[in-house]
Amino acid sequence: MQDGELQGLAFCGETFSPRNVSIIIEKGIITEISDSAQPVNQWIAPAFFNAHTHIADTVAMDTPVGDHSLAELVAPPNGLKHRILRATSDDCLCNAMRETMQFMYATGTSAFAEFREGGVHGVQLLQQVFTSEIRPVIFGRDGGEFVADGLGLSSAKHPAEDLAAVEHARAAGKRIAIHAGESGTKDIDAAFALDPDFIIHATYFEDRHIREAADRGIPLVICPRSNWILGGTNSAARPQVRKMIEAGCTLWLGTDNVMFVPPDMFAECAFLTTVYKLSPEEILSMATGGFSLLGRKGIIEEGEPANLICLDPGYVKEWTQSPALSLVSRIGSRSVRSVYS
Repeated sequence: MQDGELQGLAFCGETFSPRNVSIIIEKGIITEISDSAQPVNQWIAPAFFNAHTHIADTVAMDTPVGDHSLAELVAPPNGLKHRILRATSDDCLCNAMRETMQFMYATGTSAFAEFREGGVHGVQLLQQVFTSEIRPVIFGRDGGEFVADGLGLSSAKHPAEDLAAVEHARAAGKRIAIHAGESGTKDIDAAFALDPDFIIHATYFEDRHIREAADRGIPLVICPRSNWILGGTNSAARPQVRKMIEAGCTLWLGTDNVMFVPPDMFAECAFLTTVYKLSPEEILSMATGGFSLLGRKGIIEEGEPANLICLDPGYVKEWTQSPALSLVSRIGSRSVRSVYS
């Protein structure tokens, strides 16, 4: 949808306040939001930004992993997923990435931050298959960063090598993203030393790490379901999400590895609601915050791009006492009628 009018209960502004409104869209931009007296026949939410994915790993979806450690499963260069990726044809990888992007879009995601393995060739495979509907921000490695949007490091465990890669990427005007604190604390200080644009996981961040991220304005991408599935945590004590919010950290939400976790942001939001007891406003802020990588707010506001999800809330709209809570915890991606981006 480029031009037209939408009417419904929309979750507007930075507070995601539910309002019965009419939204005018011109050339893909929200030009007017006005209150409406028409009966509500749909809900309108901001589309999601999935701030951390590995979508080529779709080819290894739900592979039995037994008692393998996290490193045995995903650490480069010879973790299980890397061996599977190397053994998979380009055509198969492309089809898998294409179908996962279609799934993400159909479930309300209009942009995502992708960590792409395979060097230059791996990045180019993704660039060949993505469409205008959904926008990847691609973080490559092993040279792939120079044809991508940025450098994505798996961890800060090789100081001289990592520093050289970061310096070269920065000289080329690229962003830097890095996994840190996923399974322990050993790589956290080294990650901060590389001055990244954002850090993924932060599962084992201690109070001093949280304070540093807040003071330096480094966003943290948390991936709750992945952390639980892969054994990084079994408690709401990790990551320390409430302390991160109270400290003033910028938090974004990602689903991580498609090998283990469906890239369904509604499911991620519901998990946060249940396990970490966050407010719907906090969760929606995390689920849309990554749009800042594209220079956008990711909210329903005049002047912003119309990245929107139109939803059929069903019987929920008649009975809910908190539409925002129902949005993140109850109606789910099955309620998506359409996505505009």
